[in-house]
Amino acid sequence: MAHNKAVEIIRSKSEGRHPKIGIILGSGLGPFAESINNKITFSYKDLPGFPDAGVKGHAGQLILGKINGTEVVVLQGRAHYYESGKPDVMRTPVETLKELGCKTLLLTNAAGSLLPEAQPGSVMMLTDHINFTGVNPLFDETETSRFVDMGDAYDLSLCEQFRNAAKTKNITLHEGVYIWFCGPSFETPSEIRAAKILGADAVGMSTVPEVILARFYGLKVAALSIITNMAAGMSDEDLSHAQTMENAAMGANDLQGLLGEFLLNYETT
Repeated sequence: MAHNKAVEIIRSKSEGRHPKIGIILGSGLGPFAESINNKITFSYKDLPGFPDAGVKGHAGQLILGKINGTEVVVLQGRAHYYESGKPDVMRTPVETLKELGCKTLLLTNAAGSLLPEAQPGSVMMLTDHINFTGVNPLFDETETSRFVDMGDAYDLSLCEQFRNAAKTKNITLHEGVYIWFCGPSFETPSEIRAAKILGADAVGMSTVPEVILARFYGLKVAALSIITNMAAGMSDEDLSHAQTMENAAMGANDLQGLLGEFLLNYETT
């Protein structure tokens, strides 16, 4: 299995490391990795089964280290379904995090907002999601464990810890439901109107397959979105990846503050 080979490579160069938390960094959020101490870095290219992170803003590195005293494994960049047509493209990385000892997975992404009060540069914590793509990373899985209960996909205790972190850091933390569109084209105004009817508060092209995989492997999950744009039809601005990158930088400080405070006071659940 590819993840076994990746784990062997990582462990051979990181003896004594016992990470508790895995973190996946989304578009434009790579600079967060600068806050990691005692780094050991691996390129995805050197880890069997790991994908190419082909989108600008995704470095494609696995980093072991400590943040505020908590041992972590950070995936600096993700691969998206739209890059390969494979919904399980992040399976090996997520399984590797589990095999390295992680019990919790923190996900970050860049997202469009459907809430007028959640403007570009703000941060939203995900409380649930809608899979609007019709695909699933557990396609072709044969074990009965593929029937994953998603009723508590976003761990309530972890969410409460992030609320406490936001209060401590005096950061406004929006909350909402994330809807996954497969991309790479941005959504149409009509699709966004449909998403609103379904109950979505944010929209993006990632994260959901990783949440499903994490729950399949028994990891607890929390997820944060940096709002990089208002969704299609909600403003006069054209949507672009360049805008996503620029506005992700606006919210990076708040997101880094939230993650840092969370890790400082992390409680296992």
